[in-house]
Amino acid sequence: MPRPSETPAPPAGPLVTGHFLKGPRYATHREHGTHDWLLVYTASGRGRFGHADGELVTTPGDMVAVKPGVLHDYGTAHQERQWELFWAHFIPRPGWLEWLKWPEAAPGLLHLPLAGDDSRYRIVRRFRELVRLNAGPSRLREPLALNALEEILLRCEQANPRGAAAGMDGRIARSLGFICDQFAAPLTVPKIAAHCGLSPSRFAHLFRRQTGQTPPRYLELQRLNRARQLLEFTQEPVSAIARQVGFENPFYFTLRFRRHSGASPRAWRQRLGGRD
Repeated sequence: MPRPSETPAPPAGPLVTGHFLKGPRYATHREHGTHDWLLVYTASGRGRFGHADGELVTTPGDMVAVKPGVLHDYGTAHQERQWELFWAHFIPRPGWLEWLKWPEAAPGLLHLPLAGDDSRYRIVRRFRELVRLNAGPSRLREPLALNALEEILLRCEQANPRGAAAGMDGRIARSLGFICDQFAAPLTVPKIAAHCGLSPSRFAHLFRRQTGQTPPRYLELQRLNRARQLLEFTQEPVSAIARQVGFENPFYFTLRFRRHSGASPRAWRQRLGGRD
């Protein structure tokens, strides 16, 4: 049997995305994979992912992740007329690898079925936004797109039977999504608790028991993580970034950023070769 021709790898970068509707002859083959991770969501039809012991066939609602350096042998499933897929090649941010410990269909080929219409709807909606943002003209295109990808991975973590979110109280899982969506707003424990239908004291106790962090600490980490992205990918002044991520006082922002990252925002940007 002739060896499949090698499919060119996507251009180098932290994030490359797309949305395809492919016919029965669609196939991709990269013997040694790529240097980054590949995420593929089957929206309709069926796809196939080959591996050493056979193949994985995906149906609508299935998410697949392929680790760096692992064979890419995927395409429209046999006897299937078309396959609709959303995909992203990406380099994970620090912390994302903990959310990518999914069940393996084969070494380096991870498979996560997403049950429930609401979960699938949210994933498709966010994937559409991810593709749109990553192709847009905004100077904040990349950090905004990475944020959309982060939300997708968080929702996958909630569905992962091996993940930290497995068995998590639904109200706390809902609060995590709320914080990630609204982190720049003036959030308080009572406001987040009300969103989840809990009293502030009950919410704070349950949140810490299930996440290992207090709600204010988790909120601050979301803000500081976004600040690092903006410092890296934009030339916005530090004071403007502070406001964008929810810190009204830029001096307090600098203090918290230094404590969390080990460097001031300006030093962090200069270390990455940026300007302030």
